[in-house]
Amino acid sequence: MVSKEKCVICSEKIKLHYNPMDEWGIKGSICGDCYSKKINEHYPGEHVRVNKHLD
Repeated sequence: MVSKEKCVICSEKIKLHYNPMDEWGIKGSICGDCYSKKINEHYPGEHVRVNKHLD
């Protein structure tokens, strides 16, 4: 189900709803793209997806 909410960072319609981590200091829902960017900012380095076979 697609949400009618907009991302509090980029203002795009949210296709898949993500909650920002408390330490990010963001109030509201964010989109997957912005969530990924924030993960990269706060946890730099290489990120390896696990359980990819379950997609």
